[in-house]
Amino acid sequence: MALGVVVGFPLFTSLALTTQTSAHGAVVVTVLPAMTAVFAVLRAGERPPRTFWLAAATGLVSVLAFVAVTGAARGALSPADLYLLAAIVLCGLGYAEGGALARELGGARTICWALLLSLPVTLTITLVSAATHPPHGDARSWPAFAYLTVVSMFLGFFAWYAGLARGGVARVGQIQLAQPVLTLLWSALLLNETVPPAALAVASLVLLCVILTQRTRTAIKPAAAAAHKPHPASRT
Repeated sequence: MALGVVVGFPLFTSLALTTQTSAHGAVVVTVLPAMTAVFAVLRAGERPPRTFWLAAATGLVSVLAFVAVTGAARGALSPADLYLLAAIVLCGLGYAEGGALARELGGARTICWALLLSLPVTLTITLVSAATHPPHGDARSWPAFAYLTVVSMFLGFFAWYAGLARGGVARVGQIQLAQPVLTLLWSALLLNETVPPAALAVASLVLLCVILTQRTRTAIKPAAAAAHKPHPASRT
């Protein structure tokens, strides 16, 4: 799990975004919910029904079509795209492993243990990087960096892994389908960017697909359910 969400996804997305735009990255990262569902089957022992796969596929195609039509997807496959694909594979694996582990440990303990086990590597790299390339930023950069550190990469995972454990990795993972459209809406609220009318239609369709995936019941293989049976002390 640490390999996927602590190291892999942040590292490879950062490498990709040094040469590609965030809009282009949003196109590729849209595949993440589907990758999460695949690893939920392979690693978390889940067996979603056909209606789940149909709703998930419809949402994925809708978002991809939207970003393609609006011009976010441009250019041929590049090394940055390979970085993004590597990030997606590792992140999907990290979500599935973490969601399964959170059934036993709980969401907060899961991400805290992942960060603790990664600390020897991340701390060493941080110190070497700071010594060779001292960090610098303006008044807007540091608050953004603090938000990413405290909320996106830490506190947010408390709720995320708790949700994956309770609702199922495959099913809850599909909520990510709304991320590209929500990003567009937030850009309008925070950055005064124009939201095309098609965005509202796509948002409604994606929301419907997400609702359908949440109404399906995902079975868990008996062996996986027994291996990740919650301990009474971890249910809180």
